[in-house]
Amino acid sequence: MTRFFLFGKTDQGLRREKNEDAILINQENGFCLVADGIGGAAAGDIASKIFAMTADKVFSKRQNNDDIIFERVQQTFQIANDTILNSAEQNPAYKGMGCTAELLALGPARFVLGHMGDSRTYRLRSGNLKQLTTDHSLVQDQLDNGMITREEAARHSFKNVISRAVGIKKDPALDILRGKTVPGDLFLLCSDGLTDMIDDSLVKQYLSSGTDIKEKVENLIHAANANGGKDNISVVLAEIL
Repeated sequence: MTRFFLFGKTDQGLRREKNEDAILINQENGFCLVADGIGGAAAGDIASKIFAMTADKVFSKRQNNDDIIFERVQQTFQIANDTILNSAEQNPAYKGMGCTAELLALGPARFVLGHMGDSRTYRLRSGNLKQLTTDHSLVQDQLDNGMITREEAARHSFKNVISRAVGIKKDPALDILRGKTVPGDLFLLCSDGLTDMIDDSLVKQYLSSGTDIKEKVENLIHAANANGGKDNISVVLAEIL
């Protein structure tokens, strides 16, 4: 049976009037998530909370069957997507709201990861940092098609234009990853408020430090704010023991 420890924190940052991110950590039922609200005045914070509450209901009990965990991740995104769309239909003030989302669920010896939008999940394993997700964004599409370089992507004026999110349209495509967990693995789920402010080399430096995961979370958020804190910052870590 996989043993793990989860910890996370969300921070308003230095420029935003409110925090539209949501995080949820459930040690008992073996899952964690980051959701980043989009839509601004269109209640992005409501959308991210809907996603978190949906996951809490779907994962109401611990499950050790990998196939059922996979189904629960799918269900969370589908139910949350429909709920956000229905809420927007019933309340004109919510029209256009949605959220990006990372949902990590841990089984006996494997993980299931659901991803939609430009929030990210990384894994540090044996000193190597790997980005497990691919951004659903205009800039990522241009990068994949060879239209721009990574250096150009990092400073692109349309960097935050996303191509996929929860609650924007019916039945959006969902990226789901599955894999084995290895003792010592460290998973990082984060909103773009972190990765827009610090690059991957610095992320790796903080994750590789000898501090415990609570201090790693605090240090990452502090670094993002120290570099400008232009957006809400959410950081969740899952350590495989």
